[in-house]
Amino acid sequence: MCSHRLLISAAILWLAAVAFPSAAAVQKDSTSLCSDLVELVTLDSTIRLDIRYASANNFMKRPMYAQARAFLQRPAALALLRVHRRLRSDGYGLLVFDGYRPWSVTKKFWDETPPSKRTFVADPRKGSRHNRGCAVDLSLFSLATGKEVQMPSPYDDFSARASSQYPGGTPEQRRARGLLRSVMEAEGFTVEPNEWWHFDYGKWHDYPLLDIPFEHLNGKRVSSPPD
Repeated sequence: MCSHRLLISAAILWLAAVAFPSAAAVQKDSTSLCSDLVELVTLDSTIRLDIRYASANNFMKRPMYAQARAFLQRPAALALLRVHRRLRSDGYGLLVFDGYRPWSVTKKFWDETPPSKRTFVADPRKGSRHNRGCAVDLSLFSLATGKEVQMPSPYDDFSARASSQYPGGTPEQRRARGLLRSVMEAEGFTVEPNEWWHFDYGKWHDYPLLDIPFEHLNGKRVSSPPD
């Protein structure tokens, strides 16, 4: 059991009980791994960030984060680093849109998304894999031009084009999407079927839900050491 995890769980349970009572049951599920969030750019400064939720350039049309930062649990972060370095031989690097996401932001997404579009957002009663620091939204950029690589749909597109199996788009767009998926899967990530840009890492279910704003992650990483 991790003391930090217990504090976070207590905070989530209190918030859930007040604002979303059925979410409290989620935190009762046992989690066996302690949180060890790592800021991605501290591992390799050539990983590119375009944190859309720190700007108004997102489906919510307003900033949802106070800072443009990206974190993942350490095993996921190290796997992502291997992906980034492996892509160099193909002329690409990783462009990260989002990583760890506080639970309260997921709650806002759900509350403000029309029911017909909720297949594209996580139900806060279950929690998001982003909330556990084990999901990442990303694409590719060209090392030659520095530009984002075109995919069959833009990031956060709420249409059929966002599917990881969408047959449309150009052959080059589908090739780039396939390359991203293949290198991510080789390092233990799994693509979200409805979102070509969203990948979950391995043992996400073993990590606790977190609701820590980025501005409270003052160091380069946040850990929960054993008792």
